[in-house]
Amino acid sequence: MLRCPVRVKKSVPNRRSGCPLNASVEMLGDRWSLLILRDMMLRGFRTFKEFLTSYEGIATNILSDRLKRLVTHGIVTTQEDPSDGRKLIYLLTPKGLDLAPVLTDMVLWAAKHEETGNQPLVRQMQKDKEQFVETVRERYLKNTRSSG
Repeated sequence: MLRCPVRVKKSVPNRRSGCPLNASVEMLGDRWSLLILRDMMLRGFRTFKEFLTSYEGIATNILSDRLKRLVTHGIVTTQEDPSDGRKLIYLLTPKGLDLAPVLTDMVLWAAKHEETGNQPLVRQMQKDKEQFVETVRERYLKNTRSSG
């Protein structure tokens, strides 16, 4: 049986335990963080206003909190919007983009065990998961370079 270590390294900020799964949960937070990451990877969302248009209907205070958490943990970074310096653009870091296969596996798991929507996307993932993840990475990087 696998056990997560009880002690936390001093370099890790106030974690409940040293368990890697716990660290993942603490960094990502909750469903809202995962949905923000989905919107960044699949829909190309980069602004606060774009995240608010997501059909799950996140509240502004929750969105602000989750974006700050993702930035604090190095999953997302910010830069000034070139068209309006008062606004921020949110971008995935390499650490954040490394979550693409994790999110893909979560989608496939849910589709296997529950009735879900967006079946064309699910079928694309099922057909060739590795190719899907690579396409997401390439498209994200290309769009970031061309619009940033």
